[in-house]
This record gives sequence, C-alpha cells and structure tokens, in this order.
Amino acid sequence: MNILSINPADNKPLAKHKSHTPKQVRQKIKQTHRAWLKWRNTAFNERSGLLKKMADVLLSHKEDLAVLMANEMGKPLKQGIAEVEKCAAVCTYYAGIAESFLKEQIIATDAFKSYVTFQPIGVVLAVMPWNFPLWQVFRFLAPALAAGNCGVLKHASNVPGCALAIEDIVKEAGFPDHVFQTLLIGSGEVEAIIADPLIQAVTLTGSNAAGSKVAAKAGELIKKTVLELGGSDAYIILKDADLEQATEACVNSRLINGGQSCIAAKRFIVEEEIETEFTRLFVEKMRAKVMGDPLQNGTDIGPQARADLRDELHDQVIRSVQKGAKILLGGEVPKQPGAWYPPTVLTGVKKGMPASDEELFGPVAAIISARDEEHAITLANDNIFGLGAAIFTADKTRGEHIAATRLEAGSCFVNTMVKSDPRLPFGGIKQSGYGRELGMFGIHEFVNIKTVFVA
Repeated sequence: MNILSINPADNKPLAKHKSHTPKQVRQKIKQTHRAWLKWRNTAFNERSGLLKKMADVLLSHKEDLAVLMANEMGKPLKQGIAEVEKCAAVCTYYAGIAESFLKEQIIATDAFKSYVTFQPIGVVLAVMPWNFPLWQVFRFLAPALAAGNCGVLKHASNVPGCALAIEDIVKEAGFPDHVFQTLLIGSGEVEAIIADPLIQAVTLTGSNAAGSKVAAKAGELIKKTVLELGGSDAYIILKDADLEQATEACVNSRLINGGQSCIAAKRFIVEEEIETEFTRLFVEKMRAKVMGDPLQNGTDIGPQARADLRDELHDQVIRSVQKGAKILLGGEVPKQPGAWYPPTVLTGVKKGMPASDEELFGPVAAIISARDEEHAITLANDNIFGLGAAIFTADKTRGEHIAATRLEAGSCFVNTMVKSDPRLPFGGIKQSGYGRELGMFGIHEFVNIKTVFVA
C-alpha cells in the first residue's frame, strides 16, 4: 500500500510513499521503547543541548520546509516560515525551562522527607493533523523529549513528506537513534498501535470523530490521552470596541492558514448597535485578502488542503443559506482545478444553522447579532465547542472579567486574536477535548507525578 501526497493547488500528485507494514510498525515501536530505556536516564543538560540544536536545524531549513507545506497542504510561504520559526521557539523554550518544571517539589508532612518527583512514562503515540503539519508535532515533541519520553508519530495521510521531514530533523539534531519515529500508516491502524503494550499514552489533535475513537480505545486499555479537537471560536465585539482594530484582528484570525485552524475565529458576535459598521469594515478587509499561489510571497490564502474538505465547507455554507443566512462575500466554488474556496462572509446567522452550530474549517465567517453584552456572552457559550474565545472592548477591566469568568473556553483573549504560545497552556473544554499542551501543564501531562515518602 502507498500513501500519496497531492498538491491541492492543482490536484496533481506530488510523491508516493510506501506504507509501513504491521511488522515494520511493531519493530519501530520496539526500537523506540529500547531508545527510551536509555533516553530516560539522560541528564537535563544533554536533552537541553539537543533541543537547542533541533531549533537551529529547523531554522536552517525553514524555506525548504515552508515550500514542502505549501506543496502538500497549501499553506502560503510566509505562514509556513512563521510556523517553522514557532517550532524552533518551542524547542528553545523547553530547552531552557524543562529542568525547572520537572524539579522535585518538597512537600512538608510528618515524614522525615516527602516530595513529588516527575518521571518519564515511555513511548507516546502522537496522532496529528495536516493543518499545521510541523507545529502540531513539535508542540508535543519538544516537551515529551525534554521530560525524557520518546515518541512515534501517525501523521495525516496527506502530509507524508512533512512527517518524514520531522524524523530527519530529529536525526540531524543529533538525538539518539529511534527516540522519535514516523509511522507511515492509515487511520485504520491507529487502534492496533494504541493496543501495543509498549505505547504508554496517546496525544491527538484532530476531529471530534477521531478523538472519540482514540479516547475509547485508550480508555479501554487504561492509557492516558490528551485530546485537542474542533473549535468554533466566538469573538465578541462590544459597542465600545475600536472597530478598525477589532476587524483587523478578526479577519486575520478567520483567514490564518486559509481558515483551517481549530482556534481560528469562526463566529463573530456583534452588538446590534455597531453591527452595520462592523460588517462593512469586516467585508472590506476580507475582500482585500489575496487568494492565489501559496508559493508566491504576496499570497494571503492558498487552496484548501483537500478538495473533499472544500466541498464539505461549501455544503455547510449552502445549508446555512437555505436556513436563512445571507452571503455578503464569496460563497462560490471557483471554476478552476484545485481545492480553492474564497473568503466568505455570512450574515443573519442564527442557532440551528451549520454556520452557527458546526465548525467551519475554512475561510467562512459567520456574523451573529446580539442585543447586548449579556446576550453576546450567552450566544458565545451556546455551542458544543470550547477551545478559544476573544472579546473586544475599550474597557480592558470589563473585558478581562468576561474573559476570566464568563466565557466557556480553554483560552480567552482580550482585544487580540487567540493564538497558542509555548509559555502558556493550550487546550479546550466540552467537545474541544481535554488535557493541556505547552507551558508547565503541558510537560506534566505525560509524566508520572510520583510521591516519595521517607519515614
């Protein structure tokens, strides 16, 4: 069996990769486990030095890696370069701070000595998506390696080149053989890998359906999971907001990565007093974005990653219109080869429409009218997802209060777009998953938090 990568700009094949057989997969897992038996005992300064080297390797190849992402999943070059730089940053971050995160914590009890220590657990399976084909992997890999764990990767089948490139980067950085390996397999083989006794935990970023299957299998086997799933991030725009600044942030968040991001802004909930002006500015800025060849530096939006995903998105738009939404911009599939879809704005969006209730994984914005602040908060929270949210207001104190106490999401931002940061925990609630990546909380997800009591 082969895994084929296809350029979404023209639907032409790029490369064919031979899949790993079950026997090869089992052998690779054994190799990674044997590597872990040594890697877990390495000193922090050794792990730190290798992580810093990996950051250097990433930066030395950033242009080539950006081209690879553009070809395999349509990411514009400038966004691809930024993604590689962010991967390097997460490696550097954990190189400098992992030791302090994993330092023994003395706890005063009636013991002669009692403390908590953080021990690596073994081989972690990462099931990762195509939309940020490097970042999604490195935000798991850097803390995992820093903690003394090892990993195997099942990447999305449309980015096999990226999956193999990551393995090459780890090797070039000088890590011991097999501490990280890519498995070229289909989704149907994931459950068998979870069942392998040498796999200790699973981290998945992907769809709710995939997360449900992985969680069910891992739960059956009592294995730890971290899930980062879909999102329908709400951005609330209050009537005192700076509309120029707010619309700029909203458009950039909606269109980043062609709208194919779990934490992209998707629902724009606007107080009705300013809805007309917000909508005018928003549509104007959306229209100004350039859709075109992702290999050209002036491109803002490339093709969608796959034609079938583009078609699903368009179907959501059509079904929303059938239920009463209106198209102000875009909403038509271009008559050209490739998985193209233009920046699209829907207004009159209400509960019961796909644009309100489902995740729109592409450059489609849903504008929702709110009577007042309280109504806006209710609308934002009335959704099955809870990954990110943002609020725009001139009153920062009020905005902070709403973000901290009223919005139901794992990350809530005030007067700026939601984004992940290596220094801060990242993850969601409700149908957006559980567990956290990044920061101190992320590195603690896949360690044995062990109590030691000396009488």
